[in-house]
Amino acid sequence: MEYKNLLIETNEGITTLTINRREALNALNSAVIAELECALFELDLDAAVKAVVLTGAGEKAFVAGADIKEMSELTSFEAHEFARRGQRLILLISRMRKPVIAAVNGYALGGGLELALACDFIYASEKAKFGFPEVGLGVIPGFGGTQNLARLIGPNKANELVFSGRVINAAKALQWGIVNELFAPEELLSKALETAREIAGKGPLSVAYAKDAIVNGLNMTKEDGFRYEASLFGVLFATGDQREGMGAFLEKRTADFKGK
Repeated sequence: MEYKNLLIETNEGITTLTINRREALNALNSAVIAELECALFELDLDAAVKAVVLTGAGEKAFVAGADIKEMSELTSFEAHEFARRGQRLILLISRMRKPVIAAVNGYALGGGLELALACDFIYASEKAKFGFPEVGLGVIPGFGGTQNLARLIGPNKANELVFSGRVINAAKALQWGIVNELFAPEELLSKALETAREIAGKGPLSVAYAKDAIVNGLNMTKEDGFRYEASLFGVLFATGDQREGMGAFLEKRTADFKGK
């Protein structure tokens, strides 16, 4: 697929995926959603890719939201289908075997915040802004935002942010647990890549199974989650990566993981 709205660069197993619609503050329209879905699916299948850093072009916006001009003309049925396409993208990120780090470099509003919340964790610029302004447009978040935010920070804080349509700064997002860490704008991408490289040096199967255990365990009772974790733990002992990892530790050398 030819990507008109994305920039994709892979170095040493780390892919930087940049949404590139600067003229529209990287807003999500149907074309961008389709390209992201295709690109992320391909990256998940690429054994050479160990981690993905998702960001937006320029310093003003990660993604300033969904494209209001496109949405304003949708019928009720078309709006439902648009939301489901966005949700399919969000679910794809959570189901990927590769970790995805959001590097939020500016506005992450509406669909942009939903996209960031779908990632495994968020690093942000100190100048970043976060919010769900949808209620001011007569709608609600439609790409899983009401569900993912409430699960992340609890319903009370999620209610306040969604009901008010308020835009909060990066410091507040860090305080509320939306963001893992803040960096100066010029350091953000390099710090995200640094963490991605750290993850890439670990066993790819163990990272994938750890993500699986966390994502799926959240939808289980604690006891079921324990059982699921134990089953994945056991499966990994049938892999070459487990033998290599523990062998390298005992032999005091760097492990050479093969993802098998």
